[in-house]
Amino acid sequence: TNTPRGARASAITYSIVETAKENGLDPLTYLQFLFEQMPNIDLEDPEAMNTLLPWNMAAKNK
Repeated sequence: TNTPRGARASAITYSIVETAKENGLDPLTYLQFLFEQMPNIDLEDPEAMNTLLPWNMAAKNK
C-alpha cells in the first residue's frame, strides 16, 4: 500500500543502499552487517553508531 510510513521506510532503505555503494561496499553485505550488529550496540551512544556508518566500514576494508 502507498502510505507515508511505507514511503519513509523505502526512502531510508534506498539511502542506505546508495550510500553503501558510494563507499565501495556491497549493499547486501552491508545491510546484513547492520542487521547483525545493531541489536548488540547502544543506539544512544554516538560513537557506537559511528562505527556502523558506511564510510567507516569502507575505511576498514582498505
